Amino acid sequence: MVPFVLQIFGAVGLVGYLSFKNGQKAVNDLAEQLIDRSSDVVNERLTSYLAIPQMLNRMNADAIRRGTLDVRDREAVAKHFWDQMQVYNLTYTGIGLTSGQGFGVAHYDKNITREEWTAQLPKNLYNYATDSQGNQTKLNARWDYDSLKQPWYTEPIAAGKPIWGKIYTANLSDSPYITAAATRPIYDSQNRLLGMIGTEIHLLKLSDFLRGLDISKSGQVFLVERDGALIANSGIEKPFTLVKDQVQRLQAIESPNAVVQTIAKHLQTSNKFQTIAQDADFKLEVQGEQHFVNVMPWRDEYGLDWLLVVSVPESAFMAQINANTRTTIALCFGALAVASILGFFTSRWLVHSILRLNQASEAMASGNLEQAVEPSNIQELNTLSHSFNHMAGRLRELFTALEHSKEVLEERVEERTAELKHTLAELQRSQAQVVQSEKMSSLGQLVAGVAHEINNPVNFIHGNLTHVQDYTEDLLEFIQLYQQCYPHPTPEIQTAAEEMDLEFLQEDLPKILASMQLGTERIRQIILSLRNFSRMDEAEFKAVDIHEGIDSTLLILQHRLKARSERPEIEIIKDYATLPLIECYAGQLNQVFMNILVNSIDAIEENNAKHTYQELKDHPSRITIRTSMADAAWIQVAIADNGIGIPQAVQRRIFDPFFTTKALGKGTGMGMSISYQIITGKHNGKLECFSTPGEGTEFRIRIPLQQPVPSAI
Repeated sequence: MVPFVLQIFGAVGLVGYLSFKNGQKAVNDLAEQLIDRSSDVVNERLTSYLAIPQMLNRMNADAIRRGTLDVRDREAVAKHFWDQMQVYNLTYTGIGLTSGQGFGVAHYDKNITREEWTAQLPKNLYNYATDSQGNQTKLNARWDYDSLKQPWYTEPIAAGKPIWGKIYTANLSDSPYITAAATRPIYDSQNRLLGMIGTEIHLLKLSDFLRGLDISKSGQVFLVERDGALIANSGIEKPFTLVKDQVQRLQAIESPNAVVQTIAKHLQTSNKFQTIAQDADFKLEVQGEQHFVNVMPWRDEYGLDWLLVVSVPESAFMAQINANTRTTIALCFGALAVASILGFFTSRWLVHSILRLNQASEAMASGNLEQAVEPSNIQELNTLSHSFNHMAGRLRELFTALEHSKEVLEERVEERTAELKHTLAELQRSQAQVVQSEKMSSLGQLVAGVAHEINNPVNFIHGNLTHVQDYTEDLLEFIQLYQQCYPHPTPEIQTAAEEMDLEFLQEDLPKILASMQLGTERIRQIILSLRNFSRMDEAEFKAVDIHEGIDSTLLILQHRLKARSERPEIEIIKDYATLPLIECYAGQLNQVFMNILVNSIDAIEENNAKHTYQELKDHPSRITIRTSMADAAWIQVAIADNGIGIPQAVQRRIFDPFFTTKALGKGTGMGMSISYQIITGKHNGKLECFSTPGEGTEFRIRIPLQQPVPSAI
């Protein structure tokens, strides 16, 4: 065991050591690949960032040329460019027109020539203080100058195309102003030169952009001009300094950043500032630490020719190697533990075959005859294994014959049992259907009887109300005529009129009669709905209006649809198509509507229990009933709700007899089963269920307009 453990430990340790050495050797290749990829990412993002000023200039020049940006509207132009400065984080965006006046405050008059305007123009320069981000804060000074002779105006006009101007600095004591400006000539719709448009980026904002790149978290990114002047860097150092209140740009070799200074000295010594034309990779030691450096020439079509430098310390790459070293050490200790475990199991290998043989014998004694012992490398144990396997085989043959006889007998018993179960299930289904049919028949007779008994007295009251209303109107007219003819009644009549409040009686009696008329009419409608639902006064199979059955069912369920203290009213949305009369068992079809609508209301109430009253008011509960012609011979009724929905496992069993998801005593499990039998068996139709848990359920009923052969109940 001990030699085995030592061999494993030595092998794993050697592999770990070689892996560490190979990792050190490969770090240079990996570093060069990563620095190149990082430089490409920085280059792409810098190109996109510095394309913004030229893009804005092109957009604004096109807008001026088309006339959508009126240069004569000073306030509109100033606001337009101020908004662009804020959105794109720029230092300045403005126009220098034929007047030469810029900073977004151009004056222009189409009736005055350029020469006339220039002659009367005050030659003033306004200079503003900026904060550390290059944003204007206040007016510092104003000088007399000829703006038409300034480089920011003359250079793009002379070039006749978009260009980048030289980096501009302002000698301000309290807030240095140093920017890179993108400029472009602008023309009107007749291709006449109007002047130029310029957009500037403060170098501090360019430094902020470099600082925000991912590479700057572990390394350095900076820009320099071909003459070695520092443009921007990802460190906290500024690319300029103040000497006696004068702004002076820093050369890269003068940077207080040790990394930038060392790389700049290397580039200056090798004369690469001016000569480098493609990417260059090299290593430098800065303050005792190796840095991987990539220098990339950066140019664009508008005249920029800068150098982009990306530097990453070797420690950023060695961190992974160090982590691998720790992992290797952990693996060595893990290998030692594994080797110890393997040695322990190896020591038990000699007795393993005997233990397997013993276990197999005990299993056979317990009745498990499917036993076989694998051959052993030890000859004596191998002979014993073959003898045991032969004995086990003979026992399996004998018990197999016995099991076969037993299986034949069990199959016969199972067949008989299955037949009895099927017969019992059919008997239970038939019994449940008979009970349900009897219940619905009794309910229909009761409803029809009650409706008939109520109908007679209600009709009597409703018919006599018309005469009572006529008599009352005659009496009231007579009293009014009497009052007109005898405006001063006797004291006894006056006292009686005041006691009975005759004036109020004359006003309120017609209203009472009208409300009684409305009430009796409502009772008659309810009686009609009950009779339509029971269909006891009609033939069992005939052509009916299916909408009447739906409306009658809804009227009976009205008490469950009304608003309650814990929830608003359940809305009923009817989308009825124009349908012909349909041959059906009207009473049984109404029973199907009743079962589906009751289940929909139950699902909605179960879902409502999870929400507050305000949530239910914002998202009301709805039951939508749509009727349509599926084709020329079939009609379709779809009843959908936005309740809790039905899981897929339940949907597959929803039409099974006696299957219910409701609590004990609240459902028999026969409602949907009987509904399915009524639609498919009695009406040769289809009943389908579509549901999404959490969204709702829809039942679709399809029945033919005419039944081929009406069947008896």
